[in-house]
Amino acid sequence: MTNAAASVSVNAPAGENKSRLSRIISGLAARLVIIIPYCWLLFFFLVPFVIVFKISLSQTAISMPPYMPTLDLGGGISGLLGSLKELSFDNYLWLTEDALYFNAYVSSVVIAGISTVLTLLVGYPIAYGMARAPASLRPTLLMLVILPFWTSFLIRVYAWIGILKPEGLLNQFLIGVGVVSEPLIILNTYTAIFIGIVYSYLPFMVLPLYSTLEKMDNSLIEAANDLGCPPISAFWKITFPLSLPGVIAGCLLVFIPAVGEFVIPDLLGGSQTLMIGRTLWNEFFNNRDWPVASAVATILLLVLVIPIVLFQHAQAKAQEQDR
Repeated sequence: MTNAAASVSVNAPAGENKSRLSRIISGLAARLVIIIPYCWLLFFFLVPFVIVFKISLSQTAISMPPYMPTLDLGGGISGLLGSLKELSFDNYLWLTEDALYFNAYVSSVVIAGISTVLTLLVGYPIAYGMARAPASLRPTLLMLVILPFWTSFLIRVYAWIGILKPEGLLNQFLIGVGVVSEPLIILNTYTAIFIGIVYSYLPFMVLPLYSTLEKMDNSLIEAANDLGCPPISAFWKITFPLSLPGVIAGCLLVFIPAVGEFVIPDLLGGSQTLMIGRTLWNEFFNNRDWPVASAVATILLLVLVIPIVLFQHAQAKAQEQDR
Protein backbone atom coordinates (compact mmCIF):
# COMPACT_ATOMS: atom_id res chain seq x y z
CA MET A 1 0.00 0.00 0.00
CA THR A 2 2.86 2.38 0.77
CA ASN A 3 4.48 1.79 -2.65
CA ALA A 4 1.16 2.35 -4.44
CA ALA A 5 0.57 5.64 -2.61
CA ALA A 6 4.08 6.81 -3.46
CA SER A 7 3.52 5.90 -7.09
CA VAL A 8 0.30 7.92 -7.21
CA SER A 9 1.97 10.91 -5.58
CA VAL A 10 4.83 10.80 -8.10
CA ASN A 11 2.59 10.40 -11.16
CA ALA A 12 0.09 13.08 -10.12
CA PRO A 13 2.34 16.07 -10.91
CA ALA A 14 3.23 14.57 -14.28
CA GLY A 15 -0.46 14.21 -15.15
CA GLU A 16 -1.17 17.73 -14.01
CA ASN A 17 1.71 19.05 -16.15
CA LYS A 18 0.37 17.23 -19.19
CA SER A 19 -3.12 18.58 -18.70
CA ARG A 20 -1.75 22.09 -18.16
CA LEU A 21 0.37 21.80 -21.31
CA SER A 22 -2.63 20.57 -23.31
CA ARG A 23 -4.71 23.52 -22.06
CA ILE A 24 -1.97 25.96 -23.09
CA ILE A 25 -1.69 24.37 -26.54
CA SER A 26 -5.48 24.41 -27.05
CA GLY A 27 -5.60 28.06 -25.93
CA LEU A 28 -2.85 29.03 -28.37
CA ALA A 29 -4.56 27.11 -31.16
CA ALA A 30 -7.87 28.88 -30.44
CA ARG A 31 -6.16 32.28 -30.49
CA LEU A 32 -4.32 31.38 -33.70
CA VAL A 33 -7.61 30.49 -35.37
CA ILE A 34 -8.93 33.96 -34.44
CA ILE A 35 -5.72 35.82 -35.33
CA ILE A 36 -5.47 34.46 -38.88
CA PRO A 37 -8.79 36.01 -40.10
CA TYR A 38 -7.93 39.29 -38.40
CA CYS A 39 -4.54 39.36 -40.11
CA TRP A 40 -6.23 38.61 -43.42
CA LEU A 41 -8.64 41.53 -42.92
CA LEU A 42 -5.80 43.78 -41.81
CA PHE A 43 -3.57 43.21 -44.85
CA PHE A 44 -6.20 42.75 -47.56
CA PHE A 45 -8.94 45.10 -46.40
CA LEU A 46 -7.81 47.69 -43.86
CA VAL A 47 -4.43 48.53 -45.40
CA PRO A 48 -5.80 48.98 -48.97
CA PHE A 49 -8.65 51.07 -47.56
CA VAL A 50 -6.19 53.33 -45.72
CA ILE A 51 -4.18 53.76 -48.93
CA VAL A 52 -7.30 54.65 -50.93
CA PHE A 53 -8.46 57.05 -48.21
CA LYS A 54 -5.03 58.71 -48.19
CA ILE A 55 -5.19 59.22 -51.96
CA SER A 56 -8.68 60.71 -51.63
CA LEU A 57 -7.23 63.48 -49.41
CA SER A 58 -4.61 64.46 -51.98
CA GLN A 59 -4.75 66.72 -55.02
CA THR A 60 -4.61 65.81 -58.70
CA ALA A 61 -1.29 66.38 -60.43
CA ILE A 62 0.23 65.76 -63.85
CA SER A 63 2.66 63.10 -62.75
CA MET A 64 2.96 59.40 -62.20
CA PRO A 65 1.00 58.52 -60.11
CA PRO A 66 -1.38 61.38 -61.00
CA TYR A 67 -1.70 62.94 -57.55
CA MET A 68 0.41 64.80 -55.00
CA PRO A 69 1.69 62.36 -52.34
CA THR A 70 0.44 63.01 -48.82
CA LEU A 71 1.58 61.94 -45.36
CA ASP A 72 5.24 61.75 -46.33
CA LEU A 73 7.01 59.89 -43.52
CA GLY A 74 10.45 60.33 -45.03
CA GLY A 75 10.89 63.87 -43.69
CA GLY A 76 10.43 62.93 -40.05
CA ILE A 77 8.00 64.63 -37.70
CA SER A 78 8.35 68.02 -39.35
CA GLY A 79 7.64 66.56 -42.79
CA LEU A 80 4.66 64.65 -41.41
CA LEU A 81 3.20 67.79 -39.80
CA GLY A 82 3.74 69.71 -43.01
CA SER A 83 1.97 67.06 -45.06
CA LEU A 84 -0.95 67.03 -42.62
CA LYS A 85 -1.56 70.69 -43.44
CA GLU A 86 -1.86 69.77 -47.13
CA LEU A 87 -4.63 67.24 -46.56
CA SER A 88 -7.91 68.39 -48.02
CA PHE A 89 -11.50 67.18 -48.17
CA ASP A 90 -12.16 69.12 -51.35
CA ASN A 91 -12.69 65.90 -53.29
CA TYR A 92 -15.55 64.89 -50.98
CA LEU A 93 -17.08 68.36 -51.28
CA TRP A 94 -16.83 68.03 -55.06
CA LEU A 95 -18.94 64.88 -54.93
CA THR A 96 -21.73 66.78 -53.17
CA GLU A 97 -21.69 69.54 -55.79
CA ASP A 98 -22.02 67.29 -58.85
CA ALA A 99 -25.34 65.43 -59.15
CA LEU A 100 -23.71 62.77 -61.34
CA TYR A 101 -22.17 60.95 -58.40
CA PHE A 102 -25.32 61.06 -56.25
CA ASN A 103 -27.39 59.71 -59.14
CA ALA A 104 -24.81 56.99 -59.72
CA TYR A 105 -25.01 55.90 -56.07
CA VAL A 106 -28.80 55.87 -56.09
CA SER A 107 -28.97 54.05 -59.43
CA SER A 108 -26.47 51.42 -58.27
CA VAL A 109 -28.35 50.76 -55.02
CA VAL A 110 -31.71 50.51 -56.83
CA ILE A 111 -30.37 48.17 -59.53
CA ALA A 112 -28.58 46.03 -56.94
CA GLY A 113 -31.71 45.89 -54.75
CA ILE A 114 -34.00 44.84 -57.61
CA SER A 115 -31.45 42.29 -58.80
CA THR A 116 -31.16 40.87 -55.28
CA VAL A 117 -34.94 40.43 -55.01
CA LEU A 118 -35.08 38.75 -58.43
CA THR A 119 -32.18 36.48 -57.51
CA LEU A 120 -33.97 35.50 -54.29
CA LEU A 121 -37.17 34.71 -56.20
CA VAL A 122 -35.25 32.51 -58.62
CA GLY A 123 -32.81 30.99 -56.14
CA TYR A 124 -35.17 30.04 -53.32
CA PRO A 125 -37.17 27.43 -55.30
CA ILE A 126 -33.89 25.98 -56.61
CA ALA A 127 -32.41 25.70 -53.12
CA TYR A 128 -35.68 24.31 -51.74
CA GLY A 129 -35.84 21.67 -54.46
CA MET A 130 -32.21 20.72 -53.84
CA ALA A 131 -32.81 20.37 -50.09
CA ARG A 132 -35.89 18.17 -50.68
CA ALA A 133 -34.21 16.01 -53.33
CA PRO A 134 -32.99 12.50 -52.46
CA ALA A 135 -29.69 12.49 -50.58
CA SER A 136 -27.97 10.58 -53.40
CA LEU A 137 -28.94 13.27 -55.92
CA ARG A 138 -27.94 16.34 -53.89
CA PRO A 139 -24.18 16.26 -54.69
CA THR A 140 -24.98 16.23 -58.41
CA LEU A 141 -27.38 19.16 -58.08
CA LEU A 142 -24.83 21.05 -56.00
CA MET A 143 -22.19 20.47 -58.66
CA LEU A 144 -24.55 21.80 -61.35
CA VAL A 145 -25.01 25.01 -59.34
CA ILE A 146 -21.25 25.46 -58.95
CA LEU A 147 -20.48 24.41 -62.54
CA PRO A 148 -20.71 27.94 -64.07
CA PHE A 149 -17.77 29.02 -61.87
CA TRP A 150 -15.55 26.73 -63.93
CA THR A 151 -15.94 29.16 -66.84
CA SER A 152 -14.53 32.68 -66.96
CA PHE A 153 -16.94 35.33 -65.69
CA LEU A 154 -16.17 37.56 -68.67
CA ILE A 155 -16.87 34.78 -71.17
CA ARG A 156 -20.22 34.04 -69.53
CA VAL A 157 -21.24 37.70 -69.76
CA TYR A 158 -20.13 37.87 -73.40
CA ALA A 159 -22.27 34.80 -74.09
CA TRP A 160 -25.35 36.73 -73.00
CA ILE A 161 -24.61 39.31 -75.70
CA GLY A 162 -25.02 36.59 -78.30
CA ILE A 163 -28.26 35.49 -76.64
CA LEU A 164 -29.91 38.89 -76.08
CA LYS A 165 -28.91 40.88 -79.17
CA PRO A 166 -31.64 41.54 -81.80
CA GLU A 167 -30.38 38.76 -84.07
CA GLY A 168 -29.43 36.56 -81.13
CA LEU A 169 -30.60 33.13 -80.07
CA LEU A 170 -33.47 34.33 -77.89
CA ASN A 171 -35.09 36.47 -80.59
CA GLN A 172 -34.58 33.76 -83.20
CA PHE A 173 -36.35 31.27 -80.94
CA LEU A 174 -39.24 33.62 -80.11
CA ILE A 175 -39.77 34.50 -83.78
CA GLY A 176 -39.47 30.86 -84.78
CA VAL A 177 -42.23 29.71 -82.41
CA GLY A 178 -44.40 32.68 -83.32
CA VAL A 179 -44.39 34.44 -79.97
CA VAL A 180 -43.18 37.74 -81.48
CA SER A 181 -43.15 39.04 -85.03
CA GLU A 182 -40.09 41.31 -84.71
CA PRO A 183 -36.97 41.13 -82.55
CA LEU A 184 -37.19 42.37 -78.97
CA ILE A 185 -34.80 45.09 -77.85
CA ILE A 186 -33.27 43.57 -74.70
CA LEU A 187 -29.56 44.26 -75.06
CA ASN A 188 -28.34 47.66 -73.80
CA THR A 189 -31.31 47.97 -71.44
CA TYR A 190 -31.81 47.57 -67.69
CA THR A 191 -33.54 44.27 -68.37
CA ALA A 192 -30.28 42.88 -69.75
CA ILE A 193 -28.46 44.11 -66.64
CA PHE A 194 -30.94 42.34 -64.36
CA ILE A 195 -30.62 39.14 -66.39
CA GLY A 196 -26.82 39.29 -66.25
CA ILE A 197 -26.65 39.97 -62.50
CA VAL A 198 -29.23 37.31 -61.62
CA TYR A 199 -27.45 34.72 -63.77
CA SER A 200 -23.96 35.60 -62.54
CA TYR A 201 -24.74 35.80 -58.81
CA LEU A 202 -27.39 33.09 -58.57
CA PRO A 203 -24.99 30.54 -56.96
CA PHE A 204 -24.21 33.04 -54.20
CA MET A 205 -27.91 33.01 -53.31
CA VAL A 206 -28.55 29.31 -53.77
CA LEU A 207 -25.65 27.97 -51.70
CA PRO A 208 -26.47 29.72 -48.37
CA LEU A 209 -30.16 28.92 -48.81
CA TYR A 210 -29.42 25.28 -49.56
CA SER A 211 -27.12 25.01 -46.53
CA THR A 212 -29.87 26.38 -44.26
CA LEU A 213 -32.76 24.40 -45.73
CA GLU A 214 -30.82 21.13 -45.71
CA LYS A 215 -30.27 21.36 -41.94
CA MET A 216 -33.93 22.08 -41.19
CA ASP A 217 -35.85 19.48 -39.19
CA ASN A 218 -38.49 18.06 -41.54
CA SER A 219 -40.46 16.63 -38.62
CA LEU A 220 -41.73 20.17 -37.94
CA ILE A 221 -43.48 20.20 -41.32
CA GLU A 222 -44.89 16.73 -40.69
CA ALA A 223 -46.23 17.82 -37.30
CA ALA A 224 -47.84 20.90 -38.87
CA ASN A 225 -49.50 18.74 -41.54
CA ASP A 226 -50.78 16.31 -38.90
CA LEU A 227 -52.33 19.25 -37.03
CA GLY A 228 -54.20 20.29 -40.18
CA CYS A 229 -51.95 23.11 -41.36
CA PRO A 230 -52.05 23.52 -45.20
CA PRO A 231 -48.69 23.15 -47.00
CA ILE A 232 -48.57 26.83 -48.01
CA SER A 233 -49.24 27.99 -44.46
CA ALA A 234 -46.67 25.53 -43.13
CA PHE A 235 -44.12 26.97 -45.55
CA TRP A 236 -44.68 30.60 -44.50
CA LYS A 237 -44.97 29.82 -40.78
CA ILE A 238 -42.16 27.25 -40.44
CA THR A 239 -39.90 26.82 -43.46
CA PHE A 240 -39.38 30.43 -44.46
CA PRO A 241 -38.75 31.80 -40.92
CA LEU A 242 -36.21 29.04 -40.26
CA SER A 243 -34.46 29.81 -43.55
CA LEU A 244 -34.09 33.55 -42.82
CA PRO A 245 -30.37 33.24 -41.93
CA GLY A 246 -29.73 31.79 -45.39
CA VAL A 247 -31.92 34.46 -47.01
CA ILE A 248 -30.01 37.26 -45.28
CA ALA A 249 -26.61 35.74 -46.10
CA GLY A 250 -27.56 35.19 -49.75
CA CYS A 251 -28.97 38.71 -50.13
CA LEU A 252 -25.80 40.25 -48.71
CA LEU A 253 -23.58 38.09 -50.95
CA VAL A 254 -25.54 39.27 -54.00
CA PHE A 255 -26.27 42.90 -53.09
CA ILE A 256 -22.77 43.96 -52.02
CA PRO A 257 -20.89 43.00 -55.22
CA ALA A 258 -23.85 44.02 -57.41
CA VAL A 259 -23.66 47.63 -56.17
CA GLY A 260 -20.11 48.03 -57.47
CA GLU A 261 -20.57 45.87 -60.59
CA PHE A 262 -18.84 47.18 -63.70
CA VAL A 263 -18.53 44.40 -66.28
CA ILE A 264 -22.23 43.51 -66.57
CA PRO A 265 -23.56 47.10 -66.89
CA ASP A 266 -20.78 47.96 -69.34
CA LEU A 267 -21.31 44.97 -71.65
CA LEU A 268 -25.06 44.37 -71.32
CA GLY A 269 -26.34 47.79 -70.29
CA GLY A 270 -24.57 49.96 -72.81
CA SER A 271 -22.89 53.32 -72.49
CA GLN A 272 -25.95 55.10 -71.05
CA THR A 273 -26.10 52.94 -67.92
CA LEU A 274 -25.28 54.96 -64.82
CA MET A 275 -23.72 52.90 -62.04
CA ILE A 276 -21.02 53.72 -59.54
CA GLY A 277 -18.67 51.01 -60.85
CA ARG A 278 -18.63 52.60 -64.29
CA THR A 279 -18.16 56.04 -62.73
CA LEU A 280 -15.15 54.76 -60.82
CA TRP A 281 -13.69 53.32 -64.02
CA ASN A 282 -14.09 56.61 -65.85
CA GLU A 283 -12.50 58.62 -63.06
CA PHE A 284 -9.54 56.27 -62.71
CA PHE A 285 -8.72 55.50 -66.34
CA ASN A 286 -10.40 58.12 -68.55
CA ASN A 287 -10.14 61.26 -66.42
CA ARG A 288 -7.10 59.97 -64.48
CA ASP A 289 -8.46 61.76 -61.42
CA TRP A 290 -7.34 59.30 -58.76
CA PRO A 291 -8.19 61.48 -55.73
CA VAL A 292 -11.82 61.94 -56.79
CA ALA A 293 -12.09 58.26 -57.73
CA SER A 294 -10.68 57.29 -54.33
CA ALA A 295 -13.24 59.54 -52.63
CA VAL A 296 -16.01 57.84 -54.62
CA ALA A 297 -14.69 54.41 -53.60
CA THR A 298 -14.42 55.43 -49.93
CA ILE A 299 -18.02 56.67 -49.79
CA LEU A 300 -19.20 53.53 -51.60
CA LEU A 301 -17.47 51.37 -48.98
CA LEU A 302 -19.07 53.34 -46.17
CA VAL A 303 -22.49 53.07 -47.82
CA LEU A 304 -22.12 49.28 -47.86
CA VAL A 305 -20.37 48.68 -44.54
CA ILE A 306 -22.29 50.98 -42.19
CA PRO A 307 -25.75 49.42 -42.80
CA ILE A 308 -24.26 45.93 -42.40
CA VAL A 309 -22.62 46.88 -39.09
CA LEU A 310 -25.84 48.46 -37.83
CA PHE A 311 -27.80 45.36 -38.88
CA GLN A 312 -25.39 43.04 -37.09
CA HIS A 313 -25.56 45.23 -33.98
CA ALA A 314 -29.36 45.07 -34.04
CA GLN A 315 -29.23 41.29 -34.49
CA ALA A 316 -26.87 40.93 -31.54
CA LYS A 317 -29.20 43.03 -29.36
CA ALA A 318 -32.19 40.93 -30.44
CA GLN A 319 -30.35 37.72 -29.54
CA GLU A 320 -29.43 39.11 -26.12
CA GLN A 321 -33.05 40.04 -25.45
CA ASP A 322 -34.21 36.56 -26.46
CA ARG A 323 -31.85 35.07 -23.91
